[in-house]
Order: sequence, then C-alpha cells, then structure tokens
Amino acid sequence: MINKNFWKGKRVLITGHTGFKGGWLSIWIKNLGAQVIGYSLSPITKKNFFNETKIKKIFEKDYRKNIQNINDLEKCISTYKPQIIFHLAAQPQVLESYIQPLDTVRTNVTGTTNLLEIARKKNFVKSIIVVTTDKVYKNLEKNNRFKENSCLGGDDVYSASKASADLITLSYIKSFFNNSVCNVATARAGNCIGGGDWTKFRILTDSMQAFLNNRKLVIRNPKAKRPWQHVLEPLAGYILLAQKLYGKQGFKFSGAWNFGPKRQNHLTVMRFAKVIRSKLNSKSKILIERKKDKREKMSLDLDSKKANRKLKWKSFLNLNKTISLTTDWYLANKQKKDMFKISLKQINDFMNSFNKL
Repeated sequence: MINKNFWKGKRVLITGHTGFKGGWLSIWIKNLGAQVIGYSLSPITKKNFFNETKIKKIFEKDYRKNIQNINDLEKCISTYKPQIIFHLAAQPQVLESYIQPLDTVRTNVTGTTNLLEIARKKNFVKSIIVVTTDKVYKNLEKNNRFKENSCLGGDDVYSASKASADLITLSYIKSFFNNSVCNVATARAGNCIGGGDWTKFRILTDSMQAFLNNRKLVIRNPKAKRPWQHVLEPLAGYILLAQKLYGKQGFKFSGAWNFGPKRQNHLTVMRFAKVIRSKLNSKSKILIERKKDKREKMSLDLDSKKANRKLKWKSFLNLNKTISLTTDWYLANKQKKDMFKISLKQINDFMNSFNKL
C-alpha cells in the first residue's frame, strides 16, 4: 500500500518538479504529508501543468536551477537534507534530441551523475529513484517484451542518453551504494498520458490542441503502437519503490524496475487519436503526414512482472478510463476550473482504488 504514515514529515527532493510527471508527483507526495523541495528549470512550454495547477505554494523551496551545475545542486541538497530523492529532471523527448543533442547528453547523463555523486557522500539520504524511460532498451523492432535485464541501447541521442543515465546509476549502486545507508533504483515506464502535458512533439499535446479548437490534426506515424498508461500508474510504482528502498532491507529493492501497462492498453497512434477525438466530440479531421518519420520506434513493450511480484504494483486502469481521466482534465482546464483541486481529486480517487487492489 501507499502509506501516508510513512510519508508524513519526510523531506523529499523532486528534481524536474516543474515538468508534467514531476508536477503530478509533487502534488501526490505533498498530499501524503511530506515536505517537498523542487529543483528544476522553469517550465519549457507557455502552458504547463505547474502553472495551470498553481502548485508553487506547496514547495518548501522552489529552486529554478540547472541540474548540470553540480555546485548549485550540492548547495540545495546540503541545505535541505532530503531523506528521499526522486530524480525526474531531464530532456525528455526523442525529437528534441535531434535538435539539441549536446544539451540532451549534459542534462540526462551529467545531471544524473551530479546527483549521484553528491548523494553518495550524504548520510541523510536514504532512498533515490532515478526515473529513466522504456526507451533505454536496445529495440530491434522484434516485438519483444523487455525485462529489466534486457540489453540497453539507443539509436537516437535521447534513448542513448537515458540508457547511459541508467547504466551510470546501476554502476554507482555497485561501486558506492552497496554498503550504504542509501538504496538506489532506476524506474523505466511506458508512454505516460494525463492532464496538463503540453510538451511539443507528443501526440497527446497535438490532439488536445487540435480537437479542443476544431483544428485539423496531422500525425507522423499512424501505425506506430504505443504502451499508453495514465501518469498516476507509474508514479504509484515510484512511491511504493521509495518506501521499500527506505530502511534496513531496502538493499533488496535496489536496481532496475519496469512499470508498463497491460497489453490491452497498447494502441496505434491513429486509433489513440480517434478515441480522444470521440471523447471530446470533436469534428476535426485527422491527416497523415506524407513523409514518414523514421526517427521513432514503431513498437515497445515492457515486462513488469518484477514490480507485480515484489512491489505488489499493477497497472489496473483500462484504456477507456486512462483516456477519460486525461480528457476530463483538459476540458476542466478549458472551463477554467480549479486545476489543483481537479488534480488532487484524481490522485485521491486513484490512490483509494490502488490501495484496494
């Protein structure tokens, strides 16, 4: 179970707190009773989850610093002495890595190394979750289900940088955290959707902008199949994992973990767009870009049996519920409702269901 008593009063650092995933996690952890410190650059899009939910007020400290700067990060960690760290700060996009390859590597690889190098010298840090991605695996498009011990790799700079961050973390675990008071894990999740994601190059963002404004939607790879899951599902896994890592037996949970959806939630990009259009009662046209974009993989599938077995975590939202939660959030936002309350209600409803599984 996600245990409120465990989190009450805990000092928690969340890097990437101004991002989509980091914002949802910040509200959830604060609602569990923790003291939350955020460390990130400012939101990268004009509209964003952080500002739409007005969550700046929930943080003990809201650092707007670059994870690439080890001195600034060290000052933050030394000052606030977090017991638990969720590392989500990253350049999170495949296509952006073609535009900014060097910055992608500096953020995803050097930034992660900076965090681990600081944390290994601090005896107050008890558990660290380094969030990577399902794209860390060497994907030869053979319809394999990737397990945690599958070969890592990456044909694009983003995937390679996240695979590198994952490998760096696993090497730090063996080199420095084996007999430490701190236990460390990496978390690899599928295609997360949910309210408040306006990141460019994403089908959800493009779909919402088109269908809510009666504009046409142009998609790049209509036949690409993605493992869709609501953002709260992997976040529940991260929270459970952080609880397990904390304490004397936490070393048993160090290492890599997959948090992917059931295969019933795998859907082509075209079908996904049509379902969203239907949910929003939109009449917008869906067009296919003539030139095929070969920079992204066509399929990806995670094996999450380890998390099912050892953490008692499972992906339980069906695709209809996953998309409904997402479209409901965007419709409420368009109607200028209190998005903090809407988000918190979705979190509490989800957690109540999750803890009954």
